[in-house]
Amino acid sequence: MLHVTRRLFVVVIACVLLALPGVSQAKTTFKLGHISPLDHHYHTGSVMFADLVNKKTNGEIEIKIFPANQLGKQREVVEGAQLGTVDMVLTSDVLLSSFEPSMGVLNMPFLFRDINHVGTVLDGKVGQMLSDNLAKKGLVVLGYWENGFRHITNSKQPINKPEDLAGLKIRTPSGYIFIDTFKAFGASPTPMAFGELYSALQLGTVDGQENPLAHVEHQKFYEVQKYLSLTNHIHVSEPLVMSKIIYDTLAPEQQKILHECAQEVAVWMRKEVGKLEAGQLEDLKTKMTVNTADYAAFEKAAEAVYKQHEDQFGAMIREIKAVK
Repeated sequence: MLHVTRRLFVVVIACVLLALPGVSQAKTTFKLGHISPLDHHYHTGSVMFADLVNKKTNGEIEIKIFPANQLGKQREVVEGAQLGTVDMVLTSDVLLSSFEPSMGVLNMPFLFRDINHVGTVLDGKVGQMLSDNLAKKGLVVLGYWENGFRHITNSKQPINKPEDLAGLKIRTPSGYIFIDTFKAFGASPTPMAFGELYSALQLGTVDGQENPLAHVEHQKFYEVQKYLSLTNHIHVSEPLVMSKIIYDTLAPEQQKILHECAQEVAVWMRKEVGKLEAGQLEDLKTKMTVNTADYAAFEKAAEAVYKQHEDQFGAMIREIKAVK
């Protein structure tokens, strides 16, 4: 009886100590997945985020990072986040537009003037509205990280004007704005998972693709593509989203810290991508034939996409373009 009493006393004291302010609670571990290799800025930013969160929560929250689709294909991982079986995923606004259609506005061609315009919009009223919409779908945006402005590569010829895309099969993400845009450009858009892209280019299943310079460089698309045409046709952000089911189990202070840390990385990443792209372009010039496309001609072709989506996005587009 004395032995039992002592054990009970220890348990009670432990419970009291854990309830006291300032006493460390058990560590919570979250998994964060993304698509890119270790030398990509997605991974660098994810490591920075994990370190910031660990520091600001005094070690209460640990984030383990799983690069290169280790948690599964992007759509499956996002669906897992909705169900609460996946904690966090760094994914594109393109993919998210198939879960929340209003996200598609961010992919309208030639919508953003530059990266500063992107940041002001996403950190402001429009970004908050889109975040609110995604929260209703079970996905909490912690921060809008940076993917970049996109360019076209192919194995056939330089792309100077939309007419040069005629008859070419160009891999695009599955986002409906991308498909409509490349139809307007005169290409044959071919949606395909990012993880299948290199082999599709290698086998000639598609003639080309479009992505930011970082993906062309890190995925080594230059090995299976001869031409890089700088078009800046669409900007894509890379929101860091968390399962709302899991997010809602956290204390308000912990939620606040996650948002603050994600935003700190977002600001860093927008600056960093610009610096990285300058070096990536110089390197790609030694591996591919690079040309600057006729932006005006592509913008003219893109007018059809704006007419097509005026009823859906007209007001939001005008609001975004008015942001200084």
